[in-house]
Amino acid sequence: MPPFLPPPEPPVQIIAPVLESHIPYFQLKLQERGGESRKFNLAQNNTLSISGVVEVTSDTQEYDEKKRIITAKGNVVLLFKDALLTTDSLEVNLVNQVLVAEGNVVLERGEQVLRGDRFEYFFIENQGTIINAGGEIYQPTANRDFSPNSLSNTASIPTGSIFQNLMTNQPLSRITTTGGYRFVLSGGQKLGNLRDPEIGGQVNRLRFEAEQVNFEGETWFATNVRLTNDPFSPPELEVRADTAQLQKVSRGDELRTTKSRIVFDDGFSLPIFLNRFRLDHRSRRPDLLNFGVDNDERGGLFIERRFTIINNESVQWSITPQYFLHKALFPNFLRSSDEEGDGNPISPEVFGVKTQLDVGFGPRTNLNGSLALTSLNLNNIDEELRGSVRLQQYVGDLERPHTLNLEYSRRDRLFNGSLGFQTVDSSIGVVVTSPVIPLGKTGINLTYQGGIQNINANSDRSDLVGTRSQEETNLTRYQGAAALGKNFPLWRGEPLAPTATAGLRYTPAPVVPYLQLVTGITGVGSFYSNGEVQSSLNATIGLRGQLGHFSRSYLDYTGFNLFYTQAIRGDESPFLFDRIADRRTLRAGLTQQLYGPVLVGFQTSLNLDSGETISTDYILEYSRRSYNITLRYNPVLQLGSISLRINDFNWVGNAEPFEGI
Repeated sequence: MPPFLPPPEPPVQIIAPVLESHIPYFQLKLQERGGESRKFNLAQNNTLSISGVVEVTSDTQEYDEKKRIITAKGNVVLLFKDALLTTDSLEVNLVNQVLVAEGNVVLERGEQVLRGDRFEYFFIENQGTIINAGGEIYQPTANRDFSPNSLSNTASIPTGSIFQNLMTNQPLSRITTTGGYRFVLSGGQKLGNLRDPEIGGQVNRLRFEAEQVNFEGETWFATNVRLTNDPFSPPELEVRADTAQLQKVSRGDELRTTKSRIVFDDGFSLPIFLNRFRLDHRSRRPDLLNFGVDNDERGGLFIERRFTIINNESVQWSITPQYFLHKALFPNFLRSSDEEGDGNPISPEVFGVKTQLDVGFGPRTNLNGSLALTSLNLNNIDEELRGSVRLQQYVGDLERPHTLNLEYSRRDRLFNGSLGFQTVDSSIGVVVTSPVIPLGKTGINLTYQGGIQNINANSDRSDLVGTRSQEETNLTRYQGAAALGKNFPLWRGEPLAPTATAGLRYTPAPVVPYLQLVTGITGVGSFYSNGEVQSSLNATIGLRGQLGHFSRSYLDYTGFNLFYTQAIRGDESPFLFDRIADRRTLRAGLTQQLYGPVLVGFQTSLNLDSGETISTDYILEYSRRSYNITLRYNPVLQLGSISLRINDFNWVGNAEPFEGI
C-alpha cells in the first residue's frame, strides 16, 4: 500500500523534474509562505524505485546543511506524487530519507484519509508508522488509491490557504445513505413465485481508529482496532479487534484479526468466530450456519452450511449440505413419520444438499442454475429432487433492457392465494420481460411480458388427468401480460435535518411524511394447447403513506397501506397453479413505532368473497441509523426470517473521535 493517501487538491504548482537521468531521484521544493522557494535534486542509488517531486510549504522552515535535515512548522503541507500530508510540524532527513510529522497529521490519497498524532515514513523501504491513527476508507477505490503503481506526478496544490481547501477537516456534513449489506437467516417453504430475500451487498465507506498502524509495502498491521460504518460518535455499531493485518493476495486483499467482536451501542458485544476474511470488493453471501423450518419435505427444523467452491468474476458455484434436525431427532413430532429412516440420526433420509451456479458470459448473458435434493436416499429421487436452470439474455439498452429467459424447472413450488401451495412438476420455455417504460410525461408506467412454455402440472379436471394418481396434465401455454400503473401524490411533508438527534436518530435517512394514491391495471391472456383460454383483468386502487419523523422517543412513526383489487376473469385455467381464484381481495399493512427504535407491524391479504385470510406477515423490527434487525413470520406460508442490515453512508468532513468530544 502506498506511502500516502489522496489529496483533495493541494496549494502551489509542482515543478517538473529537471534531471534527465535514468538514476532515480527526488526533487525537493521548499517554500515559506510569502518567501522564496528552494529546490534540491537528490540522486539515489540504482536500487531505489521511488522517485519524483516532494514539495513542502509551511509558515517557517529551517535547513541544517551539515545534517541535511529540513524542519518545517506551522500549517505544513507536503505533497508527494498524488499524496497530500498536512501537519503542525515536519522533519525530513535527506540523508536517510526519513519523514516525521507531528501534531494534527492528515494524510490523503484518492478517497482514503488517515489521521494521527505522529507519522513516520521511510521512503526507501516504503514503510511507516502512525500513532493514534484514525481515518476513513472507501473500499471501491482502495486498491487503486493504495497501490504504489498508481502514483503519479500530476497532482498540484491549489493557490490560497490549504485549510480553505481541505474538506476533510471541516465539520461533518452532507450525510447520505447509499445502500448497505444484508444478512438473512430464513426458513420455510421454497416458493418459486416469491422472491428470495435480498442477501449480500457491501458497505463502501468505513471509518476506523487504532492505537498504532504499521505498514510496509502493501501489508498493514494495526493494534486495538475499531471499525464502524456510523458517521456519528459514539458509534451505534462497530467491530473491535485486538490486532488486524491487511495484506495483498491474489484477486483482492486478506484481513486477519485476533479477538474480533461486533459491538452494539458501545455496550453489548458478540464474538466474531471468523478471523480471516477475503476482501475482493464483490458482493457475497456470508458463509455461516443457517437454520430453517420446512414442515413439508425436510420434516421441520433443519440446519445448513454454505461452502463456496468457485468464486471469481465470471463463475460463482456453491454447495450447501443440510441436516434435518427435527426429522432425525424428534420423529414423533412430525406431521407424518412413515418415511424410512425417521428417528435415525445417520439415515440418508435426514441429509440433503442444494447447489447454486451463476455464470456470467458477459454484460448481456448470464446462466443461473439451482438444484436441491431433500434426501440422500436415491430410491425416491423423482420425489426428492427440485431444480431449475435459466439462460438470461439482456436485449437493447443495458440501462433499461428487455430480458429474454430460456428456462427449465423441475418440481417448482408456487403459492396461489386461496388455492394454497401448488407444485409444477416440470416447465420448459422462453419468457420475455420488458423494463419499466414511462409513457411520456403522463406519469404512467408500462410493463409487459410474453412467453411460451410446455408445462406438466396439477389439475382438478378429470377429462385431462384421467385415472392417473398424480393428477397431472401436460399442456403448452402461450401467455401475454401487460400492466399500467400510476401514483398520485396527495401530500408531502418536510424531513428533519440529517443529524444524530433529529432525522437520523433511528433511520439511515430522514423520514419524509407523505400520502399517495396508487392505481394499477393488469391484463393477462393465457392460451393452452387443448384450445382453452383464461383471460383476466385486474384493477387495483389504494392508499399508502407514512406519518411522523421517527425522531421522538415514542409513537412518532406510522406507516400504512390499503389496497383493493377487483379481478374479472373469463374461463378458468386447466391448471391449478395459475388459476385466478380470488376475485375480490383486500391487502392492508401497518407499521407502528412503539418506543425508541422498536417497531411492530403486519401485512395481510383477505379474500372478500369468502372472508378468509389468504396470507399474513407479522413483523417486529429494531431500527437504528447504522443497522436494522427484523423478525418476520408468516404462519400460512410457513416462512420466517431474521435479517440484519448494515447501512452504508457517504459523508463529507471530519467525524468526531469514536468516544465523541
